[in-house]
Amino acid sequence: MVVRTAAGLALLLAALGHVQAADTNIAPSSIAGTVRGPSGPEAGVWVIAETQDLPTKYAQVVVTDDEGRFALPDLPGATYQVWVRGYGLVDSAKREARPGESLALTAVAAPSEAEAAQYYPGMYWYSLLNIPPKSAFPGTGDQGNGIPSTMVSQEAWVDTIKNMCQSCHALGSRGIRQIPAFFRTQNDSHTAWALRTQAGQAMEYMAVALGSLGPEKAYSMFADWTDRIAAGELPFDKPERPKGMERNLVVTMWDWASPKHYQHDAISTDKRDPRLNANGLIWGSPEESTDLVPTLDPVRNVAGEVRHPYLDPKTPSSLDAARSPSAYWGEEPIWDGHTSIHNVMMDGTGKVWFTARLRPPENPGFCQTHPSAAVAPLKQSVRQLSMYDPATGHWELIDTCFTTHHLYFGHDRNDTLWTSAGGPASGVVGWLNTRLFLETHDAVKAQGWTPLIVDTNGNGRRDDFVAADQPVDSAKDKRVMAAFYGIMPSPVDDTIWGQSMDRGFSRIDQPGYVIRLNPGSDPARTALAEIYRPPEGSFGPRGLDIGLDGVVWTALSSGHLASFDRTKCKGPLNGPEAAEGRLCREGWTLYRFPGPQFRDLDASDSAEHAYYVWVDRYNVLGLGANVPIASANGGERLLALVHGEFVSLRVPYPLGFFTKNVDGRVDDAAAGWKGRGLWTTSGTRANFHGEGGTEASPKVFRLQLRPDPLAQ
Repeated sequence: MVVRTAAGLALLLAALGHVQAADTNIAPSSIAGTVRGPSGPEAGVWVIAETQDLPTKYAQVVVTDDEGRFALPDLPGATYQVWVRGYGLVDSAKREARPGESLALTAVAAPSEAEAAQYYPGMYWYSLLNIPPKSAFPGTGDQGNGIPSTMVSQEAWVDTIKNMCQSCHALGSRGIRQIPAFFRTQNDSHTAWALRTQAGQAMEYMAVALGSLGPEKAYSMFADWTDRIAAGELPFDKPERPKGMERNLVVTMWDWASPKHYQHDAISTDKRDPRLNANGLIWGSPEESTDLVPTLDPVRNVAGEVRHPYLDPKTPSSLDAARSPSAYWGEEPIWDGHTSIHNVMMDGTGKVWFTARLRPPENPGFCQTHPSAAVAPLKQSVRQLSMYDPATGHWELIDTCFTTHHLYFGHDRNDTLWTSAGGPASGVVGWLNTRLFLETHDAVKAQGWTPLIVDTNGNGRRDDFVAADQPVDSAKDKRVMAAFYGIMPSPVDDTIWGQSMDRGFSRIDQPGYVIRLNPGSDPARTALAEIYRPPEGSFGPRGLDIGLDGVVWTALSSGHLASFDRTKCKGPLNGPEAAEGRLCREGWTLYRFPGPQFRDLDASDSAEHAYYVWVDRYNVLGLGANVPIASANGGERLLALVHGEFVSLRVPYPLGFFTKNVDGRVDDAAAGWKGRGLWTTSGTRANFHGEGGTEASPKVFRLQLRPDPLAQ
């Protein structure tokens, strides 16, 4: 056929589904168009554009409006592969386009429920797990039901699955719900599960988790789960397509780091001032996987790295970990980290601070004579502190007697850096006076720590105390052998809030708490703690943040986002009962996470699991000030609670989105939604379990909300 007119050419190109934009509504930096399926316009489906033309792989995801229209905004100049993904669909063929062009895309209906379900978030698959009934607890051991007697309840079992398994892996992703042939050859699925949990360099950690559950019982549960899926069992619930303001989401992503390394966290700014470091580098924390700290320049689309040093050549390495062959990497040890960089924060001058391992765990001599040691002696520290100044390229390695895990800056004149310890072993909260340290470089004088002491004698001050394993003495206070996992200095007063893990994670006979620490004038000797247990029927606090209104938020492994408002407390908060953590039940409010629950468990709970919670104090995302946002990695999304209702911010590509925390930054306050956004990174320890396999690098994600799905 010969086309002789411009109109005829336009018609031909339109028939092919691809035209150069003549519509002035399409910005030169956008790709826009429509998505239609067999029944007409496809609303609430995702359009994905990806390119490898830039210095690092780049992709963007948007959602179609009610009429199936879409607009991918502010794309760097490149050639993109564009396709459609959505619930009820399978991926469409990829189409080539450049910014300024229009596309008419055709959605492809899934030919079967089984193929449609491959795009569901992981929680829809892992909710098929058959959890042992309440009658199986406490366990009766190897000679009984295979569950250890230390596993005291069904709640503790669920908490262990979520906080020790799901917190490291996207549990329901295809890479986990299907057993690799490498382990299945000549093995039944029970044996295959035993082998796969001993593979790679995390086997020691997995052994601890399995030991808590009872290994043989756990293998049987997981084997039954994957056998039923292999036989064709499908999720009993279905996710909904994005609706309302969820369709305004724009997700932009960049590759960084290496496919062999994973990232625990990322930071873009100072939580106290989201305008800091505008358009600057994003920094990561690679935990056990490597000593290479990744960076991303989101303006130039360039990924880089900085090597983290350590103090002692005998510092343990991930290479030392016992391992068996991996289905993905064979005999190759892909992790080589010494520094175990768990968390990363930025101060008000742009310096980057890390919780990092600098030496072997045995504490140096100064830790035995330090003033804080007179109150709470510490024999070991498994992770310490460091600081990197991007302006000078200079590292400060800061030896601490206390173990560090998460870290946040206070609001005091000393710019105190408060740290959590992670697990309960140390039973202390540590801090660093960063003003003093930067002036003197004396880490000994600048640090301190305190045990958690509850005012059980009710006189309002800290006195002599009984040990955690001793009964309450009416004349003394009482120590609680807990430690902060999540930590956050309050923005409304001088208190420090933290959260300790529940029985399942901590492996001690103690529930999880939200904890308020009032440091006093000499924290090692004056700090007093208040402990608060979640309401009956809920359990498993993990992660913690505080709004500018003073309300504390935590995620619960029972499947809730929970707030605690101390101003609602009506009775005394000290005295003998304070040691139980049951005071001020009226301070709690629970919000059930959306999505399915495990079968035969309490339907008021949810199978959803959130690793952490972050409060958007300054309305960076655009949903309002003090909005809590949960890192809901079961649902492969962020969940924002707005006026008591959840807004689901699903990241559908790559499948298996898994993050541990978020961070919000304002790059240009005058640019509206374009000048602000949330930042996060791939948080799973096994990125290769997700879409892309061993070729997939961790990603940096920026999430933005525009005023409507077509805003450019």
